[in-house]
Amino acid sequence: MPLHPQSQAFIDLLAEQNPPGWEELGVKEAREVFVSFEPMFGAAPAVGRVEDHVLPSGVGIRLYVHQADSDESEPPPVVMLFHGGGWVLGSIETHDAICRRLAVHSGCAVVSVDYGRSPENVCPGPIDDCYAAIEFISQQAGGLGIDASRLAVVGDCAVGHLATFAALIARYHSGLAIALLVLLYPVIQPNFETETYMAFAEGHGLTRASMQWFWKNFLGDQQPSPSSVPSQAESLAGLPPAVVLTAEYDVLRDEGASYANQLKQAGVDVQYRQADGMLHGFLHFAGLFDPGIAIGKEIAEEIGKRLLTRS
Repeated sequence: MPLHPQSQAFIDLLAEQNPPGWEELGVKEAREVFVSFEPMFGAAPAVGRVEDHVLPSGVGIRLYVHQADSDESEPPPVVMLFHGGGWVLGSIETHDAICRRLAVHSGCAVVSVDYGRSPENVCPGPIDDCYAAIEFISQQAGGLGIDASRLAVVGDCAVGHLATFAALIARYHSGLAIALLVLLYPVIQPNFETETYMAFAEGHGLTRASMQWFWKNFLGDQQPSPSSVPSQAESLAGLPPAVVLTAEYDVLRDEGASYANQLKQAGVDVQYRQADGMLHGFLHFAGLFDPGIAIGKEIAEEIGKRLLTRS
């Protein structure tokens, strides 16, 4: 498919402005620049309840519940969202708008996790933080007025990787059942030679060089291994049903599609979708891309349908 007109306009703007890549800015400045993009993050609708909590480990979480609380209402299912940003950028603040939209359109409670970022917190630190947040929510759900027996994990960009590992860890803990895994243009493996990595290496937003830098910050001195690369896991069998979304003009498209196929081959129920004409990050940057709102709403509704329907 051709580029969506808004994608083309964004690419034209990049070509005109020629901004430095994340790897050229360095960690501190890159984080500051990412925060400055807030006007591009799209609508942030009001929700009924927003609460900040801190885990015993010091990791912060933010809870969003859209529907009004009442004695008669059933506690809503939970969607755990691990924010994107290449393990290096982003926070619960930068992903506030997308969490609010997810809460409104899914009918579920949303928990955003402020895991420790790399390079200060290298692998497996971010994975451990995200799993600790799942454990906390599972244990404290009653007091928070939510139902953790119906729980989905959602990760976009690099943190699709963290969501996958959280599900892999939970597979061995029968008390922590994850009902749904949602991966939004996910990072899966540090293979920078795929067709889409070469085709969209530059000029399409997320670049090949930036992804190499993100992986370096996440891994530190470690080599890629089954403990850091989901596609290298000994087995993917037994993972929860998955929804995998890729963007057509994204360096990560091939690995997302390949991972969806790998999950299917392992017997996992997978719903795969490619967003035609779209660039990486279009859901988060919904202020720039109208499909970010429309497709985001569809995904949220799909999550709600699966979690709100009891078997």
